Amino acid sequence: MMSMAAKRRSPTRGFTGWHMVAVMGLFFGTIISVNLIMAWNASRSWSGLVVENTYIASQQFNGKVAESRAFEASGIKGRLTAASEEIRYVLTRNGEPERQIDRVVAVLKRPVEEREDLFVEFDRRGEGSFVLAEKLKPGQWIAAITAMAGDAVVYRQSIRFIAGGEEQ
Repeated sequence: MMSMAAKRRSPTRGFTGWHMVAVMGLFFGTIISVNLIMAWNASRSWSGLVVENTYIASQQFNGKVAESRAFEASGIKGRLTAASEEIRYVLTRNGEPERQIDRVVAVLKRPVEEREDLFVEFDRRGEGSFVLAEKLKPGQWIAAITAMAGDAVVYRQSIRFIAGGEEQ
């Protein structure tokens, strides 16, 4: 005969369809939540690297690397200082001011937006020192700088900086 305690106990229920729905909901809910968080973070912190044609950019890569090595071997170094009133670019060769360069031009770009791109020419302020007196909007910028002696490109450099007083 069965005791009263055994009769009161309900039979153990196994893994049911509702349990499976709950597991699937938690599993996919977690994945979707993580994807949404990652997409939100990516959209807020995107560096803005844009290339119109990736195939052409990949074909030009080796040439750019060779050019960078040649500039590095020349001993020329460029330093950009972004203060509140001006942007200064100083060129040195082996620690001395570079005298050969007479013109510095740059394309100033925002990391994300193309509509604020500027083509500028720096004013020469002594040997190896060039100044851009134009005020930039605050925030991050990328300067693609080209230093020239006559029509010859002597040095090329890209610098990411923050307008408004930080040095690079």
